[in-house]
Amino acid sequence: MNKVPTDARSIRIKGRSFLAVVLSPDLPLDAWLIRLDDLAARSAGFFFGRPAVLDVADLKLDRTQLKELVDELTRRNVSIMGIEGARPSAIAPGMPPALKGGRPASDFEVTTSDPAEAGTTDDMASEAGEVRAEEPRPALQSLVIREPVRSGQSVVFTEGDVTVVGSVASGAEIIAGGSIHIYGALRGRAMAGAVGNASARIFCRKLEAELVAIDGVYKMAEDMAPGLRGQPVQLWLEDDAIMAEKLK
Repeated sequence: MNKVPTDARSIRIKGRSFLAVVLSPDLPLDAWLIRLDDLAARSAGFFFGRPAVLDVADLKLDRTQLKELVDELTRRNVSIMGIEGARPSAIAPGMPPALKGGRPASDFEVTTSDPAEAGTTDDMASEAGEVRAEEPRPALQSLVIREPVRSGQSVVFTEGDVTVVGSVASGAEIIAGGSIHIYGALRGRAMAGAVGNASARIFCRKLEAELVAIDGVYKMAEDMAPGLRGQPVQLWLEDDAIMAEKLK
């Protein structure tokens, strides 16, 4: 009888969640890609280093069409980590893998419409429960939200700092190209330096965050020091790690 050698040491497999942008194209794809180019032109670096999932559940694309779409996104430096909603037969070898079972998060959209359409766009944003920043003039480098950010809302401002005069509820999200200042409790998610700004910081009067991130480096609630919970805190990036200290 042949003996099979065994190793008493186990292989550790961990489960872990990561945040990713989910792109949901609509038809015609050429027009959608033009809007995507407009976003990239107005918010340089928006997709740089940011993982993305391609959701094609609402489209009926064959293998050739899906591959062409992935190639178009790759040429735009959009890193597709997986494809959701595609038929298994449509995913060719060498393409990003199929994904399913993702946990939904609050949506955010970046408006690419003309100023003449701003009124209609704002009405739609209000109905969807989203907070959208108007496209700033070049001299404007900060956005001030003079009300609490409610659960399910997203504030996206990649051109500079975001200041919230109030609290950020659990399930809400702030994404800023610069620093984030919250004059209340931070219970949701705050992502500063979203387009590649390692010097960005996060300030809040009361830290109860679900997640914080600076320049793509994330820290979940369970990873934060217990002594900082409920305290006024500032967070910054140092040697690819998020540091935090109480504000005096």
